Amino acid sequence: MLHVSCYMKIGCHVSIAGGVFNAPERAAELGAEAMQIFTRSPQGGKAPTITNEICEKFKISNLKFKIHEVVVHTPYYINFASTNNRIRYGSISVIRDELERASLLGARYVMTHLGSAGELSENEATAKTIEALKKSLDGYDGTAELLIENAAGSGKIMGATFSQIAEILKAVNHTKLVGICLDTQHSFASGYDWRDFENTLQKIDSEIGLEKIKLIHANDSKTELTSHKDRHEHIGKGLIGETAFKNIVSFAHERDITMILETEHDFVKEDIELIKKLRG
Repeated sequence: MLHVSCYMKIGCHVSIAGGVFNAPERAAELGAEAMQIFTRSPQGGKAPTITNEICEKFKISNLKFKIHEVVVHTPYYINFASTNNRIRYGSISVIRDELERASLLGARYVMTHLGSAGELSENEATAKTIEALKKSLDGYDGTAELLIENAAGSGKIMGATFSQIAEILKAVNHTKLVGICLDTQHSFASGYDWRDFENTLQKIDSEIGLEKIKLIHANDSKTELTSHKDRHEHIGKGLIGETAFKNIVSFAHERDITMILETEHDFVKEDIELIKKLRG
C-alpha cells in the first residue's frame, strides 16, 4: 500500500497515456502528492493488461516522484440499475476488475458513480444497485477499498444525496465498501451549500456520518446551488469560493483526508498551489 499518513495529501487526476507508469511523473510536474487515474479507457473497450513488470515500474515511479497515494476512478459507463443486462452485468464485472487492478497497483481506493434510475422508481433502482454492488464485492479480498462518489443529481441520477448513499452502504454491508468520495461541486449542485459550512457539515453528518468521508474531490462550481449540473471550476473562481474552500481544506487536514482536484489542466497547478497554501 502506498498510503503514508502524517498530513493530508493534495493531488489531481492525471493521464496514463503511454502506460500507467508515466502517471506519477505527470502528477509530480503539477506539484501533486497524490493522484487519481483511470486504469482503462473511461469510455469503454478492453482494459490494458497489468503485468508484474508494469506494477513494479509503477511503484518505483511513485517512490521516485513522491506520490504518496493513488486512487482509481472507474469508467463513466457504470450503471448498476440499468434495465439493459449487458450494461448492468458489465458494470458489476468492471467494478470487480478495477478493484483487482487497483490492488495490483497498490492504489488505496477505487471510486465509482452509481448510474441512473432510468425508468425505474427510486426504490427499485436502489434495490438493484445494492444487489449489483454485493455481486461486485462477493468473495473480493484485495487491498483496494471501494468508495461511492456523490452525484450532481441531474435527471434520475443515483447518489445525489448522502442519505441515499448511506442506505446503500448499510444494505451492502461489506468490509471493502468503506465510505464516500465527496465531490464538493456535485454536492453544491445537489443542494449542500459549502458557504454555510457548519450547517452543511452537520447535514452531511446527520445523513451519513462524517467518518464515511474517505476522499474529497476538490472542485469549485461553475453553476449555482441546486443547479443539478456537473460543471467544475478552478478553486476560488467559482460559486463555492475560496473562503468555503479554506474551511473544507481545514476539515480535510484535521482528518487526514486526501483531496484530489478534477479541474482543467490549464490551471490545475495553480489550484494545487492554492490548496497547499490553504493547508498551511
